[in-house]
Parts: sequence; C-alpha cells; structure tokens
Amino acid sequence: MIDLNFDKGNGLLPAIVQDQASGRVLMLAYINEQSWRKTLETGEAHYWSRSRSELWHKGGTSGHVQKVRDVFVDCDNDTVLLQVEQVGGAACHTGYESCFFKKVTPEGALAVVGEPVFDPEKVYGK
Repeated sequence: MIDLNFDKGNGLLPAIVQDQASGRVLMLAYINEQSWRKTLETGEAHYWSRSRSELWHKGGTSGHVQKVRDVFVDCDNDTVLLQVEQVGGAACHTGYESCFFKKVTPEGALAVVGEPVFDPEKVYGK
C-alpha cells in the first residue's frame, strides 16, 4: 500500500476530488487510513465524515458514487487528488454538480453559479 503521512493531519488528510473528464473540482473531503484502503480496494471513493465520525461511501445513499479513475499524491504524501467519474452528474449533497457553486462577486457577495442537477429532498428525504 502507498504510505501516506496520516500523522501530519492527526489521522486525516485532505482529498481533492476532480471530475476526470472536465477537470472541474467537485469537492474537498477527508480520508483516514480506513477510507484510503477502502477506496483503493473498491475503486469507489470513500471518505471519513468529520461531522458523523464514520466511514462514508460517497453516493452510498444518493447513488451518486464516484468511480476513481486516477489517484495523485502530493510531494509530502499528505494530500491526495482523486480524479473521478461522477455518477449521476452531481457531487454536492445540495444537488449541484460541484460543492463549489458559490462565487465571490467583485462586491464581496456570494452568487450561485449553475443550476442544481437533482432535488435533495427527493434523494435524501430532507
């Protein structure tokens, strides 16, 4: 197994997630050793949920899984870049393609960029 430096981040490392086809950054998540192993074993993205303190299979509830196509590791072995095929067209739990759908305007306000791909209430029942 690739030896990532989990000590630096107190057991958690950032994972930048990028759509392999478009190059768009979809999200930032965190991995621990368990989610890293599970990602490599299954070929689908697994993360560590900091809010729930549990292993999180991306798309396990929504069906919008991330099929890992390429993995890059930074020079310090403490950050990974996952290039994925995003199933269902959306990575964000709010229904947008990317979690980065809010752009800072020249006036310093936030503007929503794009349209939701799915309705979170229908998918998650919230």
